[in-house]
Amino acid sequence: MNSRQELPSWQFLVGHAKQMKKQHLNTLFARDQQRFDKFSIKLPHLLLDYSKNLVTNETMAGLVKLAQDCDVEQWREKMFSGAKINQTENRSVLHTALRDRSGKTLLIDGEDITATINQSLDKMRDFVRQVRQGDWKGYSGKRITDIVNIGVGGSNLGPQMVTEALKHYSDNSVNVHYVSNVDGAHIAEVLRPLDPASVLFIVSSKTFTTTETITNATTAKNWLTSASFNNDAVKHHFVAVTSNLENATAFGIDAENIFSMWDWVGGRFSLWSAIGLPIALDMGFDNFIALLEGAHEMDKHFVETPLATNTPVILALLSLWNTTFLGAQSQAILPYDQTLHMLAAYLQQAEMESNGKSVSWHGEDIEYQTVPSIWGGVGINGQHAFYQYLHQSKNIIPADFIGSIESSTPVKGHHETLMSNFFAQTEALMCGVDEAQVREDLKAKGRSQAYIDQLAPHKVHQGNRPTNTILLDRIDPHNMGCLIALYENKIFVQGIILQICSFDQWGVELGKGLAKKIQLELAAGGEVGQHDSSTTNLINYYKSQRTD
Repeated sequence: MNSRQELPSWQFLVGHAKQMKKQHLNTLFARDQQRFDKFSIKLPHLLLDYSKNLVTNETMAGLVKLAQDCDVEQWREKMFSGAKINQTENRSVLHTALRDRSGKTLLIDGEDITATINQSLDKMRDFVRQVRQGDWKGYSGKRITDIVNIGVGGSNLGPQMVTEALKHYSDNSVNVHYVSNVDGAHIAEVLRPLDPASVLFIVSSKTFTTTETITNATTAKNWLTSASFNNDAVKHHFVAVTSNLENATAFGIDAENIFSMWDWVGGRFSLWSAIGLPIALDMGFDNFIALLEGAHEMDKHFVETPLATNTPVILALLSLWNTTFLGAQSQAILPYDQTLHMLAAYLQQAEMESNGKSVSWHGEDIEYQTVPSIWGGVGINGQHAFYQYLHQSKNIIPADFIGSIESSTPVKGHHETLMSNFFAQTEALMCGVDEAQVREDLKAKGRSQAYIDQLAPHKVHQGNRPTNTILLDRIDPHNMGCLIALYENKIFVQGIILQICSFDQWGVELGKGLAKKIQLELAAGGEVGQHDSSTTNLINYYKSQRTD
């Protein structure tokens, strides 16, 4: 069968969804006191509670049957064994191999990539040691005090998200900064307080042709050479993470200072590779290894656990259920831990760039809803910003609430206040409050009948808003690896069931190609006229108003 919609399990879920839309979570909980036990998974360092989703035993059985019918287990084996499941680019998908701590040999096109990965890790270890201990010197003999990572997309979001999340593991041997936006204000702001003689730049670009990254890297290079009066300073202050050795060396980076990237690792899944150099430099190589070990632990769970109790599989199935069958169009990521303030942005790229597509791997238009739009932010801030929408809008927004049992920075009384909100919000989203209860509460406060009649409709919360709760022991390197791998494996499962190639990003390329053409037009004199009337007039207006 080419279409997932033809599967009996798919058709069952379509009909079942119509029935479940008539149900309320309050009723489901009232009927079954064991609901939490049935619909939660406890791992050594992580708890997933998905009982506050509009599901029953029948729902979950149907979803698991769908996963089986879609051969998720077989596709999982293909990915981990190196089969070229990135069909549009004819590539293997082996970000999981980067964090595989088992030591087993994996051959891809005759190459032992386990040995290749270990060699790269050894090179990273030596480099990190030299920089953090002050053995790596700048052009003037000063030690390196600041690292500036220049990259965009997966070369920026992953490392920056992790260094922010694990900032409390940094010993401040070096200060790590990130430049991603090609807006000159970004790099200028980062470089302004820094000493050129003490800065090391990491240029992360698989192709070493990404316009935004190379533009920023060139500005950094000019800033350095203007201060040092020496083009050779580049060799002391620049390293690269790339698969394009030729372009990186032409830029002036010493070949010995180039770390490898491979075509079997997608950018948004690459923080486990040398793309993660800023992470290792910030918190030390041993903590970077702990990050890999945590991810490997989740990978083992993903590979070895039956589908019905497999955490990444369950998250994927719930997303499919809420989006494709129940009709939700977006999903909120709501971490209740300040260290995870970049998690929503990271997962936004990971899921939407992977599965935000409308063509199947057979090249056919997909008729069903695929993945939701991903958005969110730190929970407490969100409560005073967009939670009104979550509670009372006409749209149902499934949400992942992510918290920790122990605070990474204990301050008396703070974590208890934080977590009381964490638990209260999922309860409020599920239970809501009906008009009768609102009226009773207002009456008990002595309000007049006229006031009650006027205000009551505005205070009604329908509830029945689905949430997942992910509770970590603490935010540490191991558990961060576990959490990220959980979502990466979820995304893979989603793609298989939806029949989407999760590992290309052709939608990113179109706009970038047009931008290169327009950049030349902006630099040229005269008006342009090759575009639609809107774009043509916008460009010409921009050019006419420029004063430089």
